[in-house]
Amino acid sequence: MKWILPVSVILCFGSTPVTAQEIFGNWSRGDGNARVAIDQCGSNICATNTWIKPGTPKEKTGDKLVMTISLTADGQYSGTAFDPQRDLTYKISVDVKGNSMTTKGCVLAGLLCKGVQWQRIE
Repeated sequence: MKWILPVSVILCFGSTPVTAQEIFGNWSRGDGNARVAIDQCGSNICATNTWIKPGTPKEKTGDKLVMTISLTADGQYSGTAFDPQRDLTYKISVDVKGNSMTTKGCVLAGLLCKGVQWQRIE
């Protein structure tokens, strides 16, 4: 079974405490195929695709990932993410360090995970 972690999100953490505001902003995926805007959406945080490289399968501009995450005591974000386009829920973690972010998402009770690197963009 092949699955794609959509919209951009699979999160991890670091040991340096971060503030919740650091996750917000515009990010470019490490492979250069996607850009997302992360912002508050109601009581959750949403990552919305703002640009997808032409020819990238199964993703499109406007796709959204709705994250229910919180900042942990060690400065990491942890929680779940729902992808309404694929009707999938992921366990997710996010590690923000300055202008770099690592996301990690898992499905199937943590048996299938994928990590993605991101760079903050203006």
